[in-house]
Amino acid sequence: MGLMEDYIQVLTTVPSEKDGVALARSIASARLAASVQIIGPIRSLYWWRGELRDEQEWQLAIMTTRVLFDTLEVHIKANHSYETPEIIATEITAGSDEYLAWISAETRRIDAS
Repeated sequence: MGLMEDYIQVLTTVPSEKDGVALARSIASARLAASVQIIGPIRSLYWWRGELRDEQEWQLAIMTTRVLFDTLEVHIKANHSYETPEIIATEITAGSDEYLAWISAETRRIDAS
């Protein structure tokens, strides 16, 4: 197991539960995350193109490793309906040894060297 800073939680939002399930499944199937939690619906108020928007969204909380972030970011952008999707990574500064080891084990892909 690596250092605590080797683990991150990545957040993104999608416009529907169906989109959330599809994106979560594609991320998990590619072993880019050990877990993807779909939270929602949530209400999001945000500025887009000079207009304050008030929309229903679903949030994905993606548990992964820092080394996979760049690949995960490309995957999210390629499979997301938003022009500029939210992609925010937060360092996991503490966690149980067992849980962090599980993230490592589940994100270790066969093609990784």
